[in-house]
Amino acid sequence: DEKALMACMAYVDLNPIRARMAKTPETSHHTSIQVRIKKAETTTTPNHPNQQVKPLYPFAGNPRKNMPEGLPFRITDYLELVDWTGRIIREDKKGHIAKDIPPILQRLTIDPQHWHYLTTQFESPFKNLVGAVHEMRQACERLGQQWAQGIKECERLFSS
Repeated sequence: DEKALMACMAYVDLNPIRARMAKTPETSHHTSIQVRIKKAETTTTPNHPNQQVKPLYPFAGNPRKNMPEGLPFRITDYLELVDWTGRIIREDKKGHIAKDIPPILQRLTIDPQHWHYLTTQFESPFKNLVGAVHEMRQACERLGQQWAQGIKECERLFSS
């Protein structure tokens, strides 16, 4: 069941924080969440199955018909859930994510409004390339293209 699976994953990924071996999931060495975060930071589409860490079971997104193999939720939802859970202070545990540490999407420089737009309107402004403008230009050069549709939108959405 999805809830039990997510609870088990979060429990394991938060162990270093509860033990005060790390302050955030990004600094939790030897955890799958740290590996997933490092990969997510290198892409503009972390929820896409091709942008996830290969040895780990992928996040397949929200349950739907013709569901691909993978965890039945999005990686960004899981990151937020772990971040929120890690902030809960328990008297019987040593550590937690401090209240003064910004939310995980902010730490990963993901603008929530831009993120919402990207995850609900992704196909509208982009036809073949999407990402940081300098990377789009490099891709155009490699592909022998003069321009890419959506480059202005990428400049607005991915500049940080």
